[in-house]
Amino acid sequence: MDKNILRLAIPNIISNITVPLLGMIDMFIVGHLSSELFIGAIAIAVMIFNLMYWSFSFLRMGTSGFTAQAYGAKNHKEVVNILLRSLSVSFIGSALILIFQYFILQVALFFIQGSPEVMNLASEYFQIYVWAAPAVLGMYAFTGWFVGLQDAKTPMYVAISVNIINIVCSLFFVFVLKWELKGVALGSAIAQISGFLICLLVALSKYKNLRQYVGWGFIEKLSDLSAFFKVNSNIFLRTLCIIIVSTFFTSASAKFGDTTLAVNSLMMQLFILFSYMMDGFAYAAEALTGRFVGERNTESLRLLVKRLFVWGIRLTMGFTILYLVFSKGILGLLTDKESVLQMADDYIGWVLLIPIAGFSAFLWDGIFIGMTASKQMRDTMFIAMLSFFAIYYGTKGFLANDGLWFAFIFYLAMRGVVQALIFRKIKHRVGL
Repeated sequence: MDKNILRLAIPNIISNITVPLLGMIDMFIVGHLSSELFIGAIAIAVMIFNLMYWSFSFLRMGTSGFTAQAYGAKNHKEVVNILLRSLSVSFIGSALILIFQYFILQVALFFIQGSPEVMNLASEYFQIYVWAAPAVLGMYAFTGWFVGLQDAKTPMYVAISVNIINIVCSLFFVFVLKWELKGVALGSAIAQISGFLICLLVALSKYKNLRQYVGWGFIEKLSDLSAFFKVNSNIFLRTLCIIIVSTFFTSASAKFGDTTLAVNSLMMQLFILFSYMMDGFAYAAEALTGRFVGERNTESLRLLVKRLFVWGIRLTMGFTILYLVFSKGILGLLTDKESVLQMADDYIGWVLLIPIAGFSAFLWDGIFIGMTASKQMRDTMFIAMLSFFAIYYGTKGFLANDGLWFAFIFYLAMRGVVQALIFRKIKHRVGL
């Protein structure tokens, strides 16, 4: 079982780890520009895009779960239909984003209450990067499909290619052409469009044996569409809860001042680094869980869960030690602003709790997605979100930014605890 897990997890870890590393490089670029305002601006711009794109993360998660189950049942036609449904939804969603982009930006800026200078810079980034929306959402669909087919290497190669293009373009636009934040946005947009084209070429060439199943059948059965949208609507609502927490975290940070916003944005890079590492194992959990559910293989599923948590504990120990020793050094690489680094010393202890509190949530998410247990995921996230706001507002008066971090850590832990409690019930629901 360990071999199967690592066969899927390692390529996904490699592809995932390029994302936070890229984010850190973006932070490095803007962290060494003329003002700390650029750090806050890119954090706000990224938050807005998270608000949009995470809303469509069901395209990846729902697609992988359904595809894995169809793969386990050896239903090749359904494997193709799932991809076509997901791509259709991605193109409709991206069209809506482009049509309503001005409205989306204004509403987001209205709720974030940052300084005018930071807001203007964030708007510049948004107005460029938003045009990559069709590529971003299309890659969500392709990535979920590849993972469901037990193919972890293709997303890895695509992610590496995207991030190399992004880094090269951003460095060129910023430091050679002197386009500052606009250069970072344009580099990211070019990279995402390139990534979608690579996914399309790989799907057409590597899986050419599936072309015979391409047709209008993917929309003929309304019952299939109903199941697709029912699961994905629950994942959407679950993701919306994550967006609300993440958005509020950034917005609350901005209210504490530009320096606190910069500190929290940099420290969040350490959370993102850990989360993408754990997502590699979550992707393996999605693919293997879906496959075992499709095969009705109860014993393999039980062993999978056990081994996933063994690997999760190992990673937690490793990252806790890493952050204990090197977190200050990592932040020092991301920015040379002394005011930001000095304030970060006051809150760095919260970083050590991120792996301990968060690892089980990522693993359970992967297992639940593979079982298409989207309703339970939604309910779990709703409970965790309520706990976040209860703790934040309960401690705001005397803990301030420490209270914000305490609420976030508790929210991570709550996700894993609740999912563990309801796992047995879900197993019976899918007949295992």
